[in-house]
Amino acid sequence: MARSLTENKTRTALFVLVVFGLCSFFYLLGVWQRSGFGRGDSIAAVVNEQTKCLKLPNLNFETHHSASDLLNDTFSSQVKTFEPCDAEYTDYTPCEEQKRAMTFPRDHMIYRERHCPPENEKLYCLIPAPKGYVAPFPWPKSRDYVSYANVPHKSLTVEKAIQNWVHYEGNVFRFPGGGTQFPQGADKYIEQLASVIPITKGKVRTALDTGCGVASLGAYLLKKNVLTMSFAPKDNHEAQVQFALERGVPAYIGVLGSMKLLFPSRVFDMAHCSRCLIPWSGNGMYMMEADRVLRPGGYWVLSGPPIGWKIHYKGWQRTKDDLQSEQRKIEQFAELLCWKKISEKDGIAIWRKTLNGKSCPRKQDNSKVAKCELTSESDVWYKKMEACITPLPEVKSVSEVAGGELEPFPQRLNAVPPRIARGFVPGFSVQTYQEDNKLWQKHVNAYKKTNDLLDTGRYRNIMDMNAGLGSFAAVLESPKLWVMNVVPFIADTSTLGVIYERGLIGMYHDWCEGFSTYPRTYDLIHANGVFSLYQNKCKFEDILLEMDRILRPEGAVIIRDTVDALVKVEKIANAMRWETRLADHEGGPRVPEKILFAVKQYWTADSKSRR
Repeated sequence: MARSLTENKTRTALFVLVVFGLCSFFYLLGVWQRSGFGRGDSIAAVVNEQTKCLKLPNLNFETHHSASDLLNDTFSSQVKTFEPCDAEYTDYTPCEEQKRAMTFPRDHMIYRERHCPPENEKLYCLIPAPKGYVAPFPWPKSRDYVSYANVPHKSLTVEKAIQNWVHYEGNVFRFPGGGTQFPQGADKYIEQLASVIPITKGKVRTALDTGCGVASLGAYLLKKNVLTMSFAPKDNHEAQVQFALERGVPAYIGVLGSMKLLFPSRVFDMAHCSRCLIPWSGNGMYMMEADRVLRPGGYWVLSGPPIGWKIHYKGWQRTKDDLQSEQRKIEQFAELLCWKKISEKDGIAIWRKTLNGKSCPRKQDNSKVAKCELTSESDVWYKKMEACITPLPEVKSVSEVAGGELEPFPQRLNAVPPRIARGFVPGFSVQTYQEDNKLWQKHVNAYKKTNDLLDTGRYRNIMDMNAGLGSFAAVLESPKLWVMNVVPFIADTSTLGVIYERGLIGMYHDWCEGFSTYPRTYDLIHANGVFSLYQNKCKFEDILLEMDRILRPEGAVIIRDTVDALVKVEKIANAMRWETRLADHEGGPRVPEKILFAVKQYWTADSKSRR
């Protein structure tokens, strides 16, 4: 019996020793492979390279997480296939729909503002492309030519014929670069501006064009490396913003009416109005809103009535007294705001905003004008515009730029933004900002392994639905493309000011509602954490159908989120005629965050079927 006990103890000790040895071996093997020296990594790299594909629909890779790996209640109900909407909805814009707009008051252009449909009026069908739709011309040819089949509206070619907005030639529209106030072309007009404003030196990078028409100013400012946010209402000037986006120029449907503009304070280097029909001489409210979004030292350009009234009053069919009175009021408001007029010539007037409050005490201390009270930079979503002056950050001297001075572009793209350096953005430091840049460089490199057309010019108009610090756009920055950086107004921290300080553009939005753009206006949509952010806020179907509406046929989608969210999203996406592939995080299969790549299939109103 004693012998038997001894043998059992020996076998137990031997078993423990073997188990310990095997555990140690596999642990050291794992460390060796992760170090980059192991053969396992090199084999994986070769396999990844061999499976790299040129076209996203042909991707062939598997994820380690699929619907079968999740709990059964992840899909408690089946998603019904979404049917095409009727052909009459090809240009449907849910929050700027004409019939609904006409039920609202016309004062302050309220009826041209956002008015989204109630829940029982939302469309749960796919917006069709018009018959004959084709991929837009590549940039820069798209600046000058748009296929008639894509935007089949000719009214502007008649209404604006002598102003050189757009001409219809054969099966295309041609854009000669003219405008109401610059019929000889945007290039010559920009030369006039550049004789006063340092447009070509990188000091003017972000611009706002109010009442932009077909955005020819923004299109030609791109040659000077100036990124312009252009907007115009959806009105009797049919499809003007649609033309702008089809040309590959940043634009959105909007109006300077009763609501605040959807931007933070102090973000634009230049604001521009060329016969934009905005009543600047009213109660000063619109000039105060322009002042809010202009950077300290920024420029405001006004051309057209009443500027140049002494020469043009007969052509404008207005009296001298009327025009002189209008300009006098504008001058008075500009003085109140401490804008200094630096030029008035050939029907163009240019003012410059003061650098800080110390250099203009009357602006800060004027008891006749209220001071705006913003609880945060993002406190503009559906907020009424007010006749008040937005205070500037404090400075120590009259020469200091309020809020901090920016580097010229392109240096400012990766320089530490003043809002970060001065601690104006809670939760972010210089270190976390730099780490975010490195992280998104890694993410974008991983995206390119799946879709190597990402920064080739194949995707001109790009939407980032939850842009954070703008690092995704910063990595992609190129003359071949531009990114609309959206910061959801429900985000914990407002980072849109940082995005603008990097020389990028964007706006606030709520993805439970339709975006202020026409259908088929973006080539690629990137969504980082959007569905986790909107969990229990609105239905995933609402967000995905809106993504489908604004995405071009054969456009691409990249969604980065938790695996639970993505499995739900993928099921809905497949019901919307998207081809999808769910991929592991670049950090490996054990990372709970995954990436869903998708491509919207081509189909039109006449076919209503997959190609």
